[in-house]
Amino acid sequence: MTDSPYQYFDVRVLRAERLTPAMIRVVLGGPDLPRMASGGRDQRIKIFLPHPGQDAPVMPDTATGDAADWYAAWCALDPSVRGIMRTYTTRELRRDPHELVIDFAVHGADPSPTDGPATSWARTARAGAHIGVLAPVEEENAAYDFRPPEDTDWLLLAADESALPAVAGILETLPPGLPTRVWVEVHDLADRQALPSRADTEIHWLTREGATTEAIRGADLPEGVPYAWIAGESATVKAVRRHLVGDRGFARERVSFSGYWRKHTTTDELIDRGETA
Repeated sequence: MTDSPYQYFDVRVLRAERLTPAMIRVVLGGPDLPRMASGGRDQRIKIFLPHPGQDAPVMPDTATGDAADWYAAWCALDPSVRGIMRTYTTRELRRDPHELVIDFAVHGADPSPTDGPATSWARTARAGAHIGVLAPVEEENAAYDFRPPEDTDWLLLAADESALPAVAGILETLPPGLPTRVWVEVHDLADRQALPSRADTEIHWLTREGATTEAIRGADLPEGVPYAWIAGESATVKAVRRHLVGDRGFARERVSFSGYWRKHTTTDELIDRGETA
């Protein structure tokens, strides 16, 4: 068996609550959670959901142990049967008791025909529901991007609701007094959340889709050496990065960016094209 920094975990829903009209928090538990690790910040994990009529997600045999070849083994399964894979952020990994917290952006209080499998599942998540999680077993791992260099003088964070759990996790880890400017797009001001931090934060909530670039373009930014973290809809992420690098003169290596989703494209379409794993 080849060592891997990731492992498959069988987990069950302990409880679920609606944080805002567009965000549902699901708390998961399982006997193996003491082995799960997290780098904090924007730690990515994979979740695997059952299809309608299944009690648990169907996963390849390799998922019960070493996860080094999990993706190839999962791809080899029948798409109509295999667990439905999505990428999420570990909002919190708690100890004593051991609990995994995941926040699901559901884009509105009521079910919609455009809801994807994860949104539909989160809306109806009940205690005892069974899903799978592929997560790190080492705190230092490749599945998080927020890595500001030591010489960073101030931070810029830009996100939409899909990346709001990551923003919250990042802000919780920051040192006292670090100047941090944050822009978050939400569907409605009712979807704002408290974002506690010891840093010197200035948080801007935007309610117009794609407004982030324009808002940052008109902002007075702090002096000194910056580090930027941008996540959310792919086109907006790219536009913000272009502005920071091309117009503001940010060094490319000081801008971390990640498209969490792509407008008018489903996750399954991206998987079929080999553009996500």
